[in-house]
Amino acid sequence: MDPVERDHPGGRRRTVLACLAALATLATAACGIHPATAGRDPGTLVIDTANYPSTLDPGKQYDADTYAVYRNIFDQLLRRNPRTQALVPWIATSWRQTDATTWRFAIRRDVRFSDGSPLTAVDAAFSINRILDKKFASQQFANFSMISKATTDGADLVIHTARPAPTLLTYLTTLSVVPQHYVEKAGEQKFAAKPVGSGPYMLESATAGSQVALKANPLWWGPRTSVRAAVFRAVPSVASRVVDLQSRKADLATTLTPDAADQIKRDPKLAVLSTPTERIAYLAFNTIKGGPANDPRVRQAIAAAIDYNALIKNLQRGYAKPINSLLTPLAFGYDKALPDDRYDPATARRLVAQAGAKGRTVVMDTSPSFNPQIVQAIQADLAAVGLKVQIRSTDQPTYLKKVQDPGHNWGSLRFGRWSCACLDADGVIYPLFHTGGIWSSYTNPAFDRLVEQARTVIDPKRRTALYDEAFRILARDLPGLGLFQDYAIYGANSRVSWTPDAQESFYLDAMKVRR
Repeated sequence: MDPVERDHPGGRRRTVLACLAALATLATAACGIHPATAGRDPGTLVIDTANYPSTLDPGKQYDADTYAVYRNIFDQLLRRNPRTQALVPWIATSWRQTDATTWRFAIRRDVRFSDGSPLTAVDAAFSINRILDKKFASQQFANFSMISKATTDGADLVIHTARPAPTLLTYLTTLSVVPQHYVEKAGEQKFAAKPVGSGPYMLESATAGSQVALKANPLWWGPRTSVRAAVFRAVPSVASRVVDLQSRKADLATTLTPDAADQIKRDPKLAVLSTPTERIAYLAFNTIKGGPANDPRVRQAIAAAIDYNALIKNLQRGYAKPINSLLTPLAFGYDKALPDDRYDPATARRLVAQAGAKGRTVVMDTSPSFNPQIVQAIQADLAAVGLKVQIRSTDQPTYLKKVQDPGHNWGSLRFGRWSCACLDADGVIYPLFHTGGIWSSYTNPAFDRLVEQARTVIDPKRRTALYDEAFRILARDLPGLGLFQDYAIYGANSRVSWTPDAQESFYLDAMKVRR
């Protein structure tokens, strides 16, 4: 029972209260405050994402929605300048290479975790060695596997690589430093549920599957942040994310589609924030247990069946660029010489017939994180050359678990969007296709040797030559194909000021909010 009615029974009293409520609503509107935001601290951002984070442990997954949350709880060893992409100090204030396989990093002395304990080089070394421990089964292992071990020398972090490592620094921009004492005391499960970090924000609450609330970390060593708190809400439907922006229930929404961007542009109080990224939209094939996709002719047929320009023009509508491989021109290793005229439906039909695959069904795994219109357009393109496509969409954590299963027990192909936040071919084709990698359902010893060698060669010309050869193998075997260079599309309330970057670094401390 409503306490007001209980204390003051009677219709006259209810009428008076209703009038007061109406007046309050009118007063709120007259002040320019939408009812949906009334009562919310103006320093709080409500952010709609497509998925609930698959974990809050930064040593585990690094999919976009998970990354966006936990990278605000932890500090990274290095960061990039969002405009120039140059490496800049963060937890490491300086670094130098002391020999071909040894690097020394000076660690900031004024950093504390949110529980008050100091962050030291010991924590940085622990954070690396934890990912390298195969029992930990980190999905980031491939990115750091060039490291043999991390140690300390006084206040310095020392990283030893098994071989010369041209990509070491770029991957260290993705390393979040965790507190050794807390991780060991709490255990992995508790740490993932209630993490303690040194970043600009700290966990306030988490409702599994629904939302994660962060608040500013009073012990953070950096400047006071404009965003004092943030609530990340899992809203799988793109339409719902747009409605939340329009109704002011949300201030920011991620992973939007071009259609959603058009809707947002119609509201003068909203803005579309977008930038070309190093992320690719791609298809990966299960070449081991993929049914029809085990046959390279079927994979080649699928590559020839897709009308890439139509995807970019009709569905992405300016929020994508053509690519000729599984890499964007922003990344080291992109080969401009590869052909980009892959669309050839006549050849696709011929290859399907030669493979005896006409009328066969390929299962396409995807998740709500990915634009269903793209998936459906590909389904139609493949149908036009004689292949049936069964689209199998599951939530993002289930999708990740399925495609990362070492048993390769998933469908024939899967849709994905990939970014290593490293601007290097190593972060794309090594984890996606190297034999035994958690993302890879492909094996080719010649390809493995090339990408293994490329991550040990310092000379850029020699590295480029190795990647040129590796991409030629991929073009022939086709364990995957790039669809287009993806753009990040965010919708934002006009009171939010923020410039997205190519790495999709969703740093709340880089945002300004007008109060």
